[in-house]
Amino acid sequence: MEAYRDQYARLFGEDGDVVLIAVNADDVEDQAAWARDGDFPFLFASDPDGEVSSQYGAPRSRNLFVVDREGRIAWRAVPFREVDPTAYDELASAIAEITGES
Repeated sequence: MEAYRDQYARLFGEDGDVVLIAVNADDVEDQAAWARDGDFPFLFASDPDGEVSSQYGAPRSRNLFVVDREGRIAWRAVPFREVDPTAYDELASAIAEITGES
């Protein structure tokens, strides 16, 4: 999550066109404390039963979905390779294409 935080402005812009929501199985209190301490500029959601993951057809690993304005999955990385710098370039390109900033 630190990589997302550190690249947030480059990837998601600052105009509010893109919203990042990190979903994981941690409970709400743990996530809130961790997000506050890490000064993350995005939202966290708790999915302890895996309902959100299953609705997106995602295995319980690190996955990334970009949802367009109509609520459709416009791009997906299953799994997302968060340690691979090229993964963030791919994400930035996908977001630019979806938001019309390419």
